[in-house]
Amino acid sequence: MSAPVNRPGARGLDAFLDALEAPAPSPCGGTAAAASAAMAAALVTMVARGSSDWHDAAGIAAQAKVLRTRLTALGADDAAVFEKVLATARDLSGTRAQRDFALGGALLKAAEVPLQIAEAGADVAELAALAAAECKAQLRPDAAAAVALAEAAVCAAAHLVEINLATIPGNRNAEAAARLSAAAAAARARVLGAPV
Repeated sequence: MSAPVNRPGARGLDAFLDALEAPAPSPCGGTAAAASAAMAAALVTMVARGSSDWHDAAGIAAQAKVLRTRLTALGADDAAVFEKVLATARDLSGTRAQRDFALGGALLKAAEVPLQIAEAGADVAELAALAAAECKAQLRPDAAAAVALAEAAVCAAAHLVEINLATIPGNRNAEAAARLSAAAAAARARVLGAPV
């Protein structure tokens, strides 16, 4: 008789999805992107740990685990900065110029967290692509799933950076977000090929 397969906690996942469904302020797109990238990191960890004949597997697993922890924290941070943006937008105290300045500052801060999510997600995409090339054959589909999740997370987070900085043309963070999206897409293309 085989041991039972570990299954994701339905209540924990359902609670997270319920939070995403809730009206704002609640976790939103940035938190979902961070969670997707964290799931991709967990898959990379599993793939690396399952590939004992891969010389660098332990190091890759350790890096992926660190990224998972970072992304989990960033997901919580994103919800907090988004709530701050909403609170700042609702605050009608001060002059119009003061309110605009405060909202601009809140949006700049709100763009920093999804940029960090995109950076960590791009790192996960690179690790997933490496894992797909080096892991045991039966684990390659999991590595491919990881790179696809990571790319989607990076694209989502980069889009949030662009939206938060829409009124600030030529911002370096928006340019960095675009580069991270391209890097994640390149990692995915190495594993899954170019999109049709």
